Amino acid sequence: MLYHIFHYLTNIFTTTSFKIFQYITFRSGGAVLTSFLICLISGPHIINKLSNFKIKQVIRTDGPRIHFKKNDTPTMGGILIFLSVIISTLLWARLDNRFIIWLLIGTAWFVFLGFYDDYLKIKKKNPKGLSKKEKLFGQVFFSVLLATYLNFFPPNSEFTTLVNVPFFKKNFINLHFLYTFLVIIIVVGSSNAVNLTDGLDGLAVGNIIIAAFTLALFAYFAGHSHIANYLKIINVTGAGEISIFLFAVVGSCLGFLWYNSHPAEIFMGDTGSLFLGGILGITSVFIKQEIILAFVGGVFFIEVLSVFIQIFYYKRTKKRIFKMAPIHHHFEMLGIPETKVTIRFWITGIILAIFSFASLKLR
Repeated sequence: MLYHIFHYLTNIFTTTSFKIFQYITFRSGGAVLTSFLICLISGPHIINKLSNFKIKQVIRTDGPRIHFKKNDTPTMGGILIFLSVIISTLLWARLDNRFIIWLLIGTAWFVFLGFYDDYLKIKKKNPKGLSKKEKLFGQVFFSVLLATYLNFFPPNSEFTTLVNVPFFKKNFINLHFLYTFLVIIIVVGSSNAVNLTDGLDGLAVGNIIIAAFTLALFAYFAGHSHIANYLKIINVTGAGEISIFLFAVVGSCLGFLWYNSHPAEIFMGDTGSLFLGGILGITSVFIKQEIILAFVGGVFFIEVLSVFIQIFYYKRTKKRIFKMAPIHHHFEMLGIPETKVTIRFWITGIILAIFSFASLKLR
């Protein structure tokens, strides 16, 4: 909104004073500060409202016993993140950018899906909420729409169904019609991965900050033709605006972490985790960095992998390879304090982010 206003004023008054609003770097800084302040200032009010309406967490009975003390902590905090991201994006991003439009639509859809899931948990006092089939259908529905759009209007028409292989210069895999399924797997998978990771105070939101910051820089590089050419990555016209959206996510998650750090005053719930994971997947597809997402969001990938390994191993042997899955609960069951597990997972996320950046030069 601010971009359009000051762009209009620049043309009217034929002045260069407002040209600073045309720079993505300036607007990204504005986005991260705006979303952080919105989240930080409105946090106590939202927490009180959720508490007054008795929108509180219902802890799984099959989880670690130490988590029972988290019962009655306000949840659906994803609303706070959502509002901060939306307001900041509307203020600082170009609203005529197709990637921003899709990110806003995707965010709204996954927030609705997560909100309904949380609502059912609270209304029926059932920690499971939506059935797996219902949740999966909602995620796949949006992913199919996105994949269909990208088939007709790809980020870069020269690389419509091509997937970049990290660490190799100009090495691509052409998936042809299978690319549609890859888009669905990435968006649905990333959404569920963050949802599974959201089990300890600050764990998911901390790693979202790391992943969103990393992808924001990737998006800026992809949208800048000279930088993209220098780094030998796919140039995507207009992708730079995505970084503004992602920096809004970084700012809002930093603000949310203020209240979600141990001991958490509020949980994000599925209202937050589903959409935060979804936008990571959507972004990686838009900037044509599909495979690198496995490293950028490596912690989330590890969490999902631990669940698959646990299920596979149990079906084969009737024994559990982990004390509990996802894997962060395994470390808890070993007696490692929750805060130490969380911080170590943050460190892992940072290392994987650095590794992801290294892929830009090791080609």
